[in-house]
Amino acid sequence: MVTVAVTGHMDLADEAAGAVRTALHELLAGLRGDALVGRSCLARGADTLFAEEILALGGRLSAIIPSRDYRDAVVAPADLIRFDALCEAADEVVIMPYEHAGRAAYEAANFRLLQGADCLLAVWDGSAPTCRGGGTADTVAAARSAGLTVDVVWPPGTRRSGA
Repeated sequence: MVTVAVTGHMDLADEAAGAVRTALHELLAGLRGDALVGRSCLARGADTLFAEEILALGGRLSAIIPSRDYRDAVVAPADLIRFDALCEAADEVVIMPYEHAGRAAYEAANFRLLQGADCLLAVWDGSAPTCRGGGTADTVAAARSAGLTVDVVWPPGTRRSGA
């Protein structure tokens, strides 16, 4: 079994989704089947694309939800159908012991995301950590500090929307 965790930007530009999905597929295709476990916080953008690709390849999805109110407080109405479908399809849904979404909950979820993972896929533009904790660059730094292999996915022309 191979457990692959993901971190990535939530604000991928709409036109970037196809290239990012293709790059994720190429990296994960050799691991397809039920020996593949993908671990994701199911945030919009990179996390969602990764989770959908894991399922499309016949892998098992492990969802790490940062807080009890995450769905209601953070998931945009336009993203609820995808979020709920991924939660339903997941073999495991871990809800972190935080009542409210926020920095502490995100940091704890990212720590849990990396525990026992074999590697991290980062849909990341290489930007520096915000020093607020819980972001993509922070998770990459934590994974590297823990000795995990980090594969960065940022296809040419990919950009963030800033939203």
